[in-house]
Amino acid sequence: MSNYLEKGYLEVSDIIDNFPSEDVFSLHPVAVSECVQEIPCNPCVSSCPTKAITMQDISSIPVINYEQCIGCGKCVQVCPGLALFLVFKNKDSYEITLPYEMLPLPKVLDEVYLLDRTGKRIGTGIVKRVIKVEKNTYSSLITVSFKEKSLIYEVRNIGVKNG
Repeated sequence: MSNYLEKGYLEVSDIIDNFPSEDVFSLHPVAVSECVQEIPCNPCVSSCPTKAITMQDISSIPVINYEQCIGCGKCVQVCPGLALFLVFKNKDSYEITLPYEMLPLPKVLDEVYLLDRTGKRIGTGIVKRVIKVEKNTYSSLITVSFKEKSLIYEVRNIGVKNG
């Protein structure tokens, strides 16, 4: 793993070997974990209806069985570290569903900035879905669509334009 602890973020080279294949995430959305902290935490495991997420023990890194994952997003909703997201390739674009805890909340069909792990703008995307996770909080799931395949490995947040 790159010098994650020094930099404070992962790089594509850190996750690419464990990323699901396009064959898998072309069928339906699939959960991806970038959890690297070996701390007592397992809401992703508890929330998974298909038991696709497992851990050796309470402090282990979660492992996702991509063949078993149905892409429901429950794990993304409950992860306190914002370390899980969904990826999907439809007929003509790529989609990523991310936890989002900022204001203003984008609306469906808004064009947003796509941000990498460092917060740098790396493109633009179109908001496809906005799901409010809990009442009285700013926690939401945002699905954005974009054309460039390479961005599926890079996009980890969004920035609202004119926000």
